[in-house]
Amino acid sequence: MALQSTENRPRVPLNAAVRSDTWWLKPLLTVIGLTIFVIYATWRMLENGLYEYGSYISPFYSPLIKPGWEIMGWEISPAMYILVFPLSFRMTCYYYRQAYYRSFFLDPPACAVPEPGKPKKNFKGEKAFPFVLQNAHRFAMYAALVFLLFLGWDAIKAFWWDGQLSVRLGGIVLLANLLLLCGYTFGCHSFRHLVGGKLDCFTCPMGGDHANAKVKTGYHAWKIVTMFNENHMQWAWCSLFGVILTDLYVRSVAAGIITDLRLF
Repeated sequence: MALQSTENRPRVPLNAAVRSDTWWLKPLLTVIGLTIFVIYATWRMLENGLYEYGSYISPFYSPLIKPGWEIMGWEISPAMYILVFPLSFRMTCYYYRQAYYRSFFLDPPACAVPEPGKPKKNFKGEKAFPFVLQNAHRFAMYAALVFLLFLGWDAIKAFWWDGQLSVRLGGIVLLANLLLLCGYTFGCHSFRHLVGGKLDCFTCPMGGDHANAKVKTGYHAWKIVTMFNENHMQWAWCSLFGVILTDLYVRSVAAGIITDLRLF
C-alpha cells in the first residue's frame, strides 16, 4: 500500500477526540518542568553570587573561572559560559528533543494526536537552521564528560574540611548530584553507540583473539550503558532538578538561611 503524503492528510483540531485519555498531561508537565529550570538557572546566573561555601561549590559555577570581563559595568557571571556546554548537551539530547518538540512546538503533541494548524509544505526535519545544530550532540557529550570530572573533584573536596575528612550533609548532596548526572550522561544514546553500538557484530569473529576481545569488551560495556539508557527519561529529569536542588542547598548555606549539618 502506498504511503499517503503528509501534505494531503486531513487536519483535525488539536482538541479532537482522537484519544480519550489525558495525553496532554505529559506535554504540560514538560513545559512546567523546563520553564522552572530555565527561570531558576537564569536567575542564578544573573545573581552571580552565593555559589561557594567552605569546600562546596555550586554545580552552576563549576569549574569556577573568573575572567574579569564586564559589559557596561556588569561583571559577566562565570555560570554564563559554563552553562553553555551542559545546556547544549541537554538541548540536543534525543529524549529532550522529543520532549520539547511535543510540549513547546506541538510537533506532534502526542502519539495519535494531530498537529494543530496547516500542513507543513516544506518540512525539512532537522536539516534546516537552527535544528541542524542538533547534529552536534555527540560533541556536546564529550564536553559533558569533561564536566563530570570537575564535578567529581568538587564532590571529593566536599568531604575534606580544614585538612581532614568530614562527612557533612552538603557533601552527600554534591555526591548525589554527581551520581544523577553520571546516570544521565552515561545513559546517553550517543555514549551507548560510542562504547559498543559502532561495532557491526558483537559475536561473530573479526580476525583473531584481539578482535574477539574487543568485541566482547564493547558488548559488555554496551550492556552496562543500556541499563542506564532504558531509564534515560527518569535520569534526565532527576538530574535536571538535582542540579537545581544542589545549587539551592549551596546558596542557602552560603546565605546563612540553613546550617550545614555535620554527620561526623
